[in-house]
Order: sequence, then structure tokens, then C-alpha cells
Amino acid sequence: MSSPEISAPPKRWPLVVPLVVVIALIALFGKRLADVEGGDDPRLLPTVLLNTPFPEMDLAALPNRAFGGLATTDLKGEVSLVNVWGSWCVACLAEHPLLVALNKEKTVPIHGIAWRDPPEASLKWLAQHGDPYTRVGQDPRSTAAIALGVTGAPETFVVDAQGVIRYKHIGPITPEVWQTKLAPLIAQLKK
Repeated sequence: MSSPEISAPPKRWPLVVPLVVVIALIALFGKRLADVEGGDDPRLLPTVLLNTPFPEMDLAALPNRAFGGLATTDLKGEVSLVNVWGSWCVACLAEHPLLVALNKEKTVPIHGIAWRDPPEASLKWLAQHGDPYTRVGQDPRSTAAIALGVTGAPETFVVDAQGVIRYKHIGPITPEVWQTKLAPLIAQLKK
């Protein structure tokens, strides 16, 4: 009679490794969520143009507007906002009523860059939704958007009286963004 063979216990490490990887990924995902809730918004892409002069440009005007296009020289002498938008942009429509209200308050001049938009479409959109812009320059080939490092519309730049970019906001401006970020910065820059 032979003695029964004692088998070695099964190796469990092949089962443990995937479990450890999954736990690590869940922990990483949880940390990123906590960071976003704590203020580290991954949508915030810092601009390399921060605290540098607004790029040189001279954009053609939309036809039949009171003021001309938008040139770098137009951004000197007073604090202003430069808003990159398009009639095709759904998020631009979401922020537009706030821009119209800000224009009525005359807190800060708002200039627009009509990005990749036919002039007729831009004019129709402004006629339909209101025109908050002092000046609007056309950017049909993304020349200005590329110079500004625009990643999507809308994007808004706060430019000081010397023509230096002091802040870049990606996405629609909301009342909260206006009250907590842009309005205080503009007030500070006007001092």
C-alpha cells in the first residue's frame, strides 16, 4: 500500500496580482475624484502665455459693426476680456446671456474672436442672442486661436491695461466664476 502523496498547496500569487492592480487603480481613481472635489480641476490647463503680452494680431472686423476688428493695440489702455467664441459652439450659447449682462453693466470691455465662423453666421448669431462685444475679430483659419493656445470654445482671457494676459478661463463663464475669479481680478487690475 502506497502512502498518499501530499500535494503542495495551490499557488495563489497569480490570483493576487490582478487583485492588487485593481485595488491600486481604484485607489488612484478615488484620489483623482477627491482632488477634483477639492479644487484640482483637471480641465484647468495653465497657459504658457500667463503674464506675457497678448500675441500680436490684427483680425479683420465683422462687416457692418460700429467698431473695427481686433488688434493687439486695441487691448492697451484698459483692462479687458477677450472671449473666443463661435456660432457653432453650444457652450458659448450657455455663457452668452452673462456676457450680455456684463456688457450692460459696463464693468469691463469685452472683445470677441469669432473662431472658425463665417461672418454671416457670426452676425446672425449676435443679432439673435445679443452683441456684448466692443470689437470682434474674425479668425477663420485659427491663426489667433493657435497663437493663444486655445483648446476649445469658449475661452476667455483677462488682459490688463498694458496688454498682458493675466488669466485664462476655459469653458463657459458662469455667475460663480465671474463673482469668485474674474470680477475680483479685474477690480484688482484696475487699481
